Amino acid sequence: MAKLAKRVKKAQEAFAGKENLAVEAAVALIKSAASAKFDETLEIAMNLGVDPRHADQMVRGVVQLPNGTGKTVRVAVFARGAKADEAKAAGAEIVGAEDLLEKIQGGMLDFDRCIATPDMMPLVGRLGKVLGPRNLMPNPKVGTVTMDVGTAVKNAKGGEVQFKVEKAGVIHAGIGKVSFSDEKLAENVRAFVDAVTRAKPAGAKGTYVKKVSLSSTMGPGVSLDLATTAAG
Repeated sequence: MAKLAKRVKKAQEAFAGKENLAVEAAVALIKSAASAKFDETLEIAMNLGVDPRHADQMVRGVVQLPNGTGKTVRVAVFARGAKADEAKAAGAEIVGAEDLLEKIQGGMLDFDRCIATPDMMPLVGRLGKVLGPRNLMPNPKVGTVTMDVGTAVKNAKGGEVQFKVEKAGVIHAGIGKVSFSDEKLAENVRAFVDAVTRAKPAGAKGTYVKKVSLSSTMGPGVSLDLATTAAG
């Protein structure tokens, strides 16, 4: 515990008084302070000027990060027949129909992304209370309800990140590992910010992107200079 407290204090001192940094400077600072025994994730938080309780202010979407997330993504697919074979060939770990429904109802949630063919949705709909709160419910808006299950599986495993605004108007996501180069992390930051910016809903009023912050899994956060987050 003493070592952890010392590490946390050292990181906090390094971040003291630093805010609104350029993307590259923020990434470098976070990497220098990431001292956990595992490869920490670079996490982004975006405070948006929306109230997601209103349907016309909901923000959700998907972005293919140019350098991936560094995370191994386990994919479950609801499909039958040839589409089930296509999903398996693309690398999906779990594929099924009624049998998969029963496994999930029994508490099996060993996956990070759930994809379904359109004909499976009446079945998948019965899992709304289980998958919905975990942001795992297949949705055509983010490409997880599709006949092209092979591409959807490959995208999920290749660095695609889904995002959805929370009640407080904040979007969180992991967008890489601190072991990535500064350049790759900065590219991922800008790609993510760009995707959220383009997903601005019709009902958003006033300032849309209010604040963007970065942190590592175990480290403190630092705010970004919004002018430096624009994709080149």
